[in-house]
Amino acid sequence: MSEDKVLPKDIDSDDSLPGRYEESNFEYLQPIPQQAITPKSKSKSLVIGVIVFVIVSAGFFSYYFINQNEIDSQIVQNTLNMSPEQILADQYNIGRYGSDHSHAAMLVVLDGEQLNFGLPQFQLSSKYIHFEDHNPYLIHKHATGVPLEMLFASIGLKITQDCIFVEYDFSKDVNEFCGEGKKTVQVYVNGKKFLSDISQYEIQHNDRILITLDEKSISKHLRYLDSFEIFDIPKKPLINSEKDILI
Repeated sequence: MSEDKVLPKDIDSDDSLPGRYEESNFEYLQPIPQQAITPKSKSKSLVIGVIVFVIVSAGFFSYYFINQNEIDSQIVQNTLNMSPEQILADQYNIGRYGSDHSHAAMLVVLDGEQLNFGLPQFQLSSKYIHFEDHNPYLIHKHATGVPLEMLFASIGLKITQDCIFVEYDFSKDVNEFCGEGKKTVQVYVNGKKFLSDISQYEIQHNDRILITLDEKSISKHLRYLDSFEIFDIPKKPLINSEKDILI
């Protein structure tokens, strides 16, 4: 009987054939390097993030354009409902009323004469910083962060480098006092020349401020300013379980 040729086992597998195992497994059975899949994963996340951003932005701008008139009208109305003082208070982010209590003296000299802040139109014109009790020079400040601009705006006073503008009785007529030639507005704080914008200055207790166009009489005005009395701040009693404490 002739011998039948016997085929190798697992005829369906190429692995049994010479050279096939190495060829078939070397490439496909090796672990896939991490760097081979990371860029694809990152790219996918980036694309998703961009799509989400575009969708959210489109929704926001669509809502704004659809309701633009209503939104703008509400913003304008909210602004109109705010007093000029409140607008400045928000602008400077000042502290709550009562967060500070300071007194300072201010002398403004116009044409050789002291501007009288004791007149009714200058009195108690701002909640946060004002003149009171018909005093012609003494400033009272009642909150932290309050600049002199809030006082100036409330009494119709404006100080620039060259001029002093005064609005009496809040009329449309503004009195303008400007230096002639090279004269400029001179500002002194506590006897020292102040070179910054005085409207941005926040007074401290016992400050003395001189504003004038009269350069020749600075020393005389400073001496006069020093003669003004600045009242001490009343101390508030705190009730203690054992005894009263004054602060």
